[in-house]
Parts: sequence; structure tokens; C-alpha cells
Amino acid sequence: MPSLILLLARGAATSPFKRPGRPDAVLPADRASSPAAPLAAGPLAAYRRICGFAAPDALPVTYPHVLAFPLAMRLMTRRRFPLPVTGLVHTWIEITAHRELHASDALELTVYADRLAPHRRGTEVTVVTEARLAGELVWESRSGYLSRHATRTAAEPVRPAPEPDLPAVAEWRLPADLGRRYGAASGDRNPIHLYPLTARLFGFPRAIAHGMWTVARCLAEAPRPDLIHTVRADFRAPVLLPGTVTYACEGAAFQLRGGERVHLTGTATQRS
Repeated sequence: MPSLILLLARGAATSPFKRPGRPDAVLPADRASSPAAPLAAGPLAAYRRICGFAAPDALPVTYPHVLAFPLAMRLMTRRRFPLPVTGLVHTWIEITAHRELHASDALELTVYADRLAPHRRGTEVTVVTEARLAGELVWESRSGYLSRHATRTAAEPVRPAPEPDLPAVAEWRLPADLGRRYGAASGDRNPIHLYPLTARLFGFPRAIAHGMWTVARCLAEAPRPDLIHTVRADFRAPVLLPGTVTYACEGAAFQLRGGERVHLTGTATQRS
């Protein structure tokens, strides 16, 4: 499989030739897969440290998404994929862990695009990731990625209802190099997360935290992260680096806030 750097370069090269919003756009039936393989201990340990997962044997519930990220990139940078990968925004993720996973598990991974739908700000694709052990589906996720472009209807913007503030639990000070450290652990070295200069090229005043780091860091605070069964997280606003955020939770619901701005909302349920 090509390296992530080569995939990003390929995506940047092909993006200008793709026209999101075409009414005749269709998703190819392609699937990207990788056979079962032992997990690399070094990257997994680094991922645990940067996200705050403490259990040494349990596989973090978000980690199969990280393992499958190169497959997703391979899929979305193919010439026949209808949306330009440059500028795609991860808007939400749903995860179902059908059983507890361990660092010793050798997972078979498959990624495919399931749905292409109009969005008030452009076009959104749903990408599915599946993890199997000896052919049994043990983990799956669905993610929304938005390609922003002008839409045919000039509808009034939808203003979501204000999110109720959950009780604050902790305050986290995020360093300027968080994106580089998480990128080293996860392999996701998107320029918007690395340096102020590279982030400005894409319209951000400073580097922003990875959305998947924010949700993983929140889930690591669960009483038993190894027992998490389902997750739904919505990425509301980018987290600028450096910065300070507040983690809040009540029952199954959690939030990440910065002042009065809500960056992330979500729910997580646990197996009994």
C-alpha cells in the first residue's frame, strides 16, 4: 500500500479535477481491505499515551479507526471517487464495538463508501469501516465526511438548538504540538493539524486538533473505557492549538467546550 504521504499527495493532485455536487455523481463499489496482522506495539503505546487510555491490554475503542485510516485514504484518493479529498471535513462518527478487543488481536479491516447525500453546505459521504477476527465482525464504524461547495438552493442556514451545558469535569490545556504528536502516533499528518503556516493554507488561523483525538480523549475518561459498546460523536467546531478546553459529562453524554463554544458532543454506552 502506498504511504500516507504519497496518498495525500495523490489526493491533492487529483482534487482539482473533481467536481463535488454533480447530480450524476455515484460512489464506486470499491472496497479497500487489509489482511489480519499483529498490531505494532510502539504506535499503539504512543496512541494510548497521547489519548489518555490507561488499560495496557484493552484495545482503545477508537483504535480500529486509526488502523483503517490508510485504507480510507486509499479509497478516497482514487480517481473514480467523486469527492476531492482536499478539504474534506470529518463531521461525525458512530462506533459499535461488538466485543472487547485486545492488543493481541489481529484484525482484518475493510473500508468502503456507503452513501453519497446532499448536505446544506455541500455533499456528504458516509464511509464504513469494519474489523473482523477470523471472519467474525467484532467492530464497525460509520463516519460522515463533508465536501463543502455551493448548493443549488439558497436555503436559510439551519441553526441547531443550543446544546445544554453538561457538568464540567476537567480542564485540559492543549499544547501547540498536539497535532504533530497525535499525527506521529496515528499516522494522520494532515497539514491543518501540524503547524500554523500549513493550517493557514486551508483557512485556519492556527493548527487545529484532530477530531478523532478529541473524541478518543473524552472516551478515555469513561469509568471503564474497555466496556464501551456504542459511540456517537459530532464534531461541532475546530479546536485551535494551543488552547484550553473543558471536558464535561453526565450519564452517557459528553462534551468538549472552549469558553462558550461547543467543539464536540457525544454519547457512549457500555456493555453490561
